[in-house]
Amino acid sequence: MNGLHCRGSWNKLTARLIGQMFLCALLGLTLSQYLFLVGLDYTSATFTCAFINLVPVVTFVLALALRMEKVNLKRKSGKGKVIGTLTCVVGATTLSFYKGMRLIKAGHDVLKQQQGRAKGLGTGSAFLFAGSIAWSSWFLIQSKIGHNFPYTYSSTSIMSLFSAVQSALLFLITDRNMSKWIVKGYLHILSVVYAGIVGSGLCYVVMSWCVKKKGPVFTSAFSPLIQIFAGIFDVLVLHEDVYLGSILGSIVVIVGMYILLWGKSKDEEICEALPKRIMDADSGQREVTNH
Repeated sequence: MNGLHCRGSWNKLTARLIGQMFLCALLGLTLSQYLFLVGLDYTSATFTCAFINLVPVVTFVLALALRMEKVNLKRKSGKGKVIGTLTCVVGATTLSFYKGMRLIKAGHDVLKQQQGRAKGLGTGSAFLFAGSIAWSSWFLIQSKIGHNFPYTYSSTSIMSLFSAVQSALLFLITDRNMSKWIVKGYLHILSVVYAGIVGSGLCYVVMSWCVKKKGPVFTSAFSPLIQIFAGIFDVLVLHEDVYLGSILGSIVVIVGMYILLWGKSKDEEICEALPKRIMDADSGQREVTNH
């Protein structure tokens, strides 16, 4: 927990770290939330969360491209990573292009809204996929920041400040209607406060700490839990339609993701066992020499 206590941490900031935090705020807080919200406007909560399931896979692919991860196809773990990645791609394709029969029917008012949304599934998918890439990039950059600046509260505060300024500029660029800055109604106020304290504050503190301890791929692996809660909320509260394509695509993505995680865990077991084997071999060689 020492990394959470930030007294004197501000003196250890460098221009490079501040630049990384600015980029982290732009990708992980500002752009990812904006892209997911635009994608949500075109689709539904369950559909959006299904794309969030791609985050661990995109994180792995980006880490592989940046040589932060390695794949050995001669081992089961390497094959598992590749198979898991391909399975997730199949699931994401199913989500985007296959709708299927309706399993749960929405109310009349909700049905009208969904008919308008259905026309924008392709556009929504593009925004959601871009959001997945932005969020995945945050995990990778945050792993660098956590290694060089292990003060989670301070780094999250700085990134939140950057994100507030970036979000304001993004709003002025995309929509100059200043009346939208005024929050009206108890539900809107509660949503903004909750999103700020929990969504952008507490969650990013916890995720940053997990990235520092277990790495970006492991931390991003828990994103599918979002879909479980969002799916329950979607059906019980928002009364959204649920289609076969969404269910099948989500299941395929989750299965692929956990195949990928299985390969990742096997790699970690091998890495942990290797130093022990070397030490055992050295001790055995010394015994032979002594005899």
